[in-house]
Amino acid sequence: GLLQPFSDAIKSFTKEQVYLNYSNYIYYYFSPVLSFMLSLMIWMVIPYYFNLIVFNLGILFFLCCMSLGVYTVMISGWSSNTNYSLLGGLRGVAQTISYEVSLILIMMSSIILIMDFNLMKFMDYQKLIWFIYMMLPLSFCFLSSLMAETN
Repeated sequence: GLLQPFSDAIKSFTKEQVYLNYSNYIYYYFSPVLSFMLSLMIWMVIPYYFNLIVFNLGILFFLCCMSLGVYTVMISGWSSNTNYSLLGGLRGVAQTISYEVSLILIMMSSIILIMDFNLMKFMDYQKLIWFIYMMLPLSFCFLSSLMAETN
């Protein structure tokens, strides 16, 4: 289990590079880099007590970074210049947007409880009772939407 990500990385770097003849190769190779950068930017909003950056709108920034991931799927499907990958990319975009809507609506119930977008206050309000126990059915829906969002 622990060595599998490393073996997958070695396999990915040793595979033969395939160049598509009619693709927009700059966008084709830039799309995964953009997706990786967006996923790293989400780590900035995790509340730490020793963190110097405290976002007052941390939940809003999290939702914006999550929604920008749709564009990387659309760009990667479009840039290969084949109809089937474009249709697959559009299907992936529609699926991702449908799960994001349910994810945002479930998160709104927690935002209404604390009346703030700051994740530090979100963490402080859960010292007495965790929101996962207080809103148990919504927590299951939230976890299933998160799993579907990560594909």
